[in-house]
Amino acid sequence: MAISVLLVDDHELIRQGLRRAFERDGDFEVAGEASSLADARRLLSLLTPDVVILDVRLPDGNGLEACRKVRADFPEIGIVILTMYAGDDQLFEALEAGASAFVPKNAPSEDVVAAARHAKSSPHSFTANDLNEAMKRKLSPSGPQLSPREREVLALLADGLGVAQISRQLYISESTTKTHISKLYEKLGAGNRAQALMTALKLGLLKRDEGGI
Repeated sequence: MAISVLLVDDHELIRQGLRRAFERDGDFEVAGEASSLADARRLLSLLTPDVVILDVRLPDGNGLEACRKVRADFPEIGIVILTMYAGDDQLFEALEAGASAFVPKNAPSEDVVAAARHAKSSPHSFTANDLNEAMKRKLSPSGPQLSPREREVLALLADGLGVAQISRQLYISESTTKTHISKLYEKLGAGNRAQALMTALKLGLLKRDEGGI
């Protein structure tokens, strides 16, 4: 019997892409689609799918808060959290909310399918591609180790500079600057500049008076 999936995302193009990915895999069928939490709640009761793919940001609420409710109301359902902002904070929030898996939206669609397969077989066991590294970052008392250049880039990001401005300031190419920023985000478990700066503040890598933060 095919694994039934409910897709919950307010972007139709994303739902279409996921539908095609699941339809290419013979183990799944897409039972329904929802663009809001209200529609998702109605379809969950009506369709009782095996797995729900749940976006974090929806027009009428937060997918992580909805995850807690879904887990309470449907204890055996598989829940895959899908997010544009895949930082450590959201990963651990998804874990605490009772999700089965956590996948960033920039991941290949095959990763979502694999997460859904895991969610069906082990709904109460959490998985994420970056889970081990995120745990190391969480448990490390000293925080991530930044190189001197990465610290310079972090300070300039805090000042509000963009890639081109940072490149000129440090006399490096834009591709090198992008590599440093990517490494910074990875080490800080951040999905964007705001998350990186907030994490750096929490870890004491930036002071609140730096860059007017």
